Amino acid sequence: MKEGFTIIDTLSIPSDFEAVSQVEMLVDRVCNQLGVNEDFYGNVLIAVTEAVNNAIEHGNGKVVTTEVKVAVGDNPSEFCFNVKDQGRGFDFDHLPDPTAPENILKENGRGIFLMKNLADEVVYEDAGTSVNIYFTK
Repeated sequence: MKEGFTIIDTLSIPSDFEAVSQVEMLVDRVCNQLGVNEDFYGNVLIAVTEAVNNAIEHGNGKVVTTEVKVAVGDNPSEFCFNVKDQGRGFDFDHLPDPTAPENILKENGRGIFLMKNLADEVVYEDAGTSVNIYFTK
């Protein structure tokens, strides 16, 4: 997370898709606390849950004994969700384009594309085991 953010909430969940509902409740709580316009709430919810789903499936390999950690940062003009898994990371600079004709019918591969299109900024750290998803207030 960039400098100048104050952590206002955290959550740790097991790598189990049933635990994603806890993340949804965190997004609800944070958006209410920060007064996020309801027109943008869906963007926040989808981007953050995509990041958590990716951390569970790809980062931690759905190993329930591993954790996904979520931290929420706030500053006067932005807020940020950091999602961190316990995996080995990935090459986030060389991802296939999900809109390319050869990929358009594939059932997966759109999560990061969605995150980048719904958030104001998406920044990977720690070899891809940590993602910061920024939203302007």
